[in-house]
Amino acid sequence: MDLATLCHSVTELAKKTGQYIREEAAKAKRIEVKGKNDFVTHIDKGSEERIVAKLSELLPEAGFIAEEGTSDKVGERYNWIIDPIDGTTNFIHGLAPHAISIALEDKNEIVLGVVFELGLDECFYSWKGADAFLNGNKIEVSKAPSVADSLLATGFPYSDYSKMSGFMKSLDYFMKNSHGLRRLGSAATDLAYVACGRFEGFYEYGLKPYDVAAGAFLVKQAGGDNCDFKGGDDFIYGEEIISSNAFIHQELKGIIKQIMTEE
Repeated sequence: MDLATLCHSVTELAKKTGQYIREEAAKAKRIEVKGKNDFVTHIDKGSEERIVAKLSELLPEAGFIAEEGTSDKVGERYNWIIDPIDGTTNFIHGLAPHAISIALEDKNEIVLGVVFELGLDECFYSWKGADAFLNGNKIEVSKAPSVADSLLATGFPYSDYSKMSGFMKSLDYFMKNSHGLRRLGSAATDLAYVACGRFEGFYEYGLKPYDVAAGAFLVKQAGGDNCDFKGGDDFIYGEEIISSNAFIHQELKGIIKQIMTEE
């Protein structure tokens, strides 16, 4: 498989789908509620339908793990992991960032990732064996050496409050011991920003594979690292992730492991 050619096709698909989203956003949004503070619009669904249809042409044997359930096909080897609009709540309110996130999983390995953030018209992408790129330019994680030198990102839980005690302690710690915390409302964008060095680290719980698969891959390809809250490798399907540059990873992982898993 020519992953480079496939990746460039996926970036073009993301950009074209982004144009569809912009055009539809100028009209009235039809909003549905999937759960507590969990929303979807007809544009999410239309975006996913377009993505699934084109990806089915590009790689007919692949299945899909897609947020809106447009396809339930399961691939024997390849599966696309898709979030048609990551940051739907932002999108509903006319805020950036919100992004299209597409990753390709080969058995248990992510081999391609694309995150297209619509607000700044920025397309982040990479494939196995390549560097990571932003709009054609190579990107790398930052070289900040410690948490004290870092700007960090996180996400607030919107329905799962089971780890709130530890999470609030983590906010207290990082507010006092880093350059600050940001909450943008799009995990895919947060991860892409770690990959290009805007953030040194990101952590969040309650996430799904389509929130993190592409972004975490970009972090890895840009020289960073990912793990779950216990320091393991279950960060795609385990609903929790720590991502950072390689320099602060051990320190950040140790702090979050102690604070978020002590209960």
